[in-house]
Amino acid sequence: MNGNNNFTTLDKFETLKSKLLSSSVPEDLKTKALSMIDVAKLSLKYGQNLFLVESTEKYIDWIISLPWQRRSEDILDINHAKEVLDKNHYGLAPLKKRILEYISILVLHKEKNLGPYKGPIIFLVGLAGSGKTTFARSIAEALGRKFVRIPFGGLASSLDLRGQSKLNPEAEPGRVIKGLRKAGVKNPVILLDELDRISQNVKDAVMGVLLELLDPEQNQTFVDHYIDYPFDLSEVIFIATANNSSNISTAVLDRMEIIRMPSYSDKEKIVIAKDYLFPKILKEVGLDENQLKIAESLWPKIVRPLGFDPGIRSLKRNIESIVRTAAYKIVSGEAPSFTITEDNYKEFLR
Repeated sequence: MNGNNNFTTLDKFETLKSKLLSSSVPEDLKTKALSMIDVAKLSLKYGQNLFLVESTEKYIDWIISLPWQRRSEDILDINHAKEVLDKNHYGLAPLKKRILEYISILVLHKEKNLGPYKGPIIFLVGLAGSGKTTFARSIAEALGRKFVRIPFGGLASSLDLRGQSKLNPEAEPGRVIKGLRKAGVKNPVILLDELDRISQNVKDAVMGVLLELLDPEQNQTFVDHYIDYPFDLSEVIFIATANNSSNISTAVLDRMEIIRMPSYSDKEKIVIAKDYLFPKILKEVGLDENQLKIAESLWPKIVRPLGFDPGIRSLKRNIESIVRTAAYKIVSGEAPSFTITEDNYKEFLR
């Protein structure tokens, strides 16, 4: 490393130090990080230890970017919450009622300065494609909170959640801390998605981390191995989902309130497809209701295109396929608009 590069790196450390000093990082962690910068500078000066320089820079960047004090303001209005839930979801009256009860308690806690509500973790259990993830997202929207999804199907180890020690050259924080950084606030809704898909060989270790995340007595001082400093998760609203609960430890289940997602009838799915999914997908694609219409008699075929009973996710994909094909035909100049009927639907539904 030549002298000019040394000066460039030293300037970078001074910039990091300045950012660190003006950040909301806790004072004792700030002191520790300043010492790391000094050690890295000395190492660069005398030993040219590039790993220590790069790892220090990366670590400082992480801790100054975390929302140690930043939080969003809740929308604590049950009428607003009801509007959001009704706008996004058809039926589900018992589930909506449970969420409105939850928000009502948040209102009371704020009015009486009782601090964060330590209620049970909502655990949505239902068949694949039944709308669990979408409903969790709607809860965040109803509260005006940021939304973070952590999928459990791809976890290779508990370190994916907890992070790795920064002494490891490939170290990085776990998914919880990554989610908080992405959200930019310390009080998002975090969805722990598909808990039943955890691999058996890592199940026990992952369940141990989950216990800490979901326990209000422990999650105030959650320690990610990479950050190596307690982060307060007590203001996070955790929601969990699974297709079934058989693969989840009893201790974790004890910390959650199981809510069963219902299966919809064909009649209900037609209402969901027509009144919720189709208008939303049209808007996302950029078409209006005059450019694409679907004959009333065709909706049963869209709900059951091959005779089997698809979930809401599959139903959404069917409608997306129709709308995308129509968009292509319209942009290609084939016609300015389409009405899909029994005669032509096979051109659109594939």
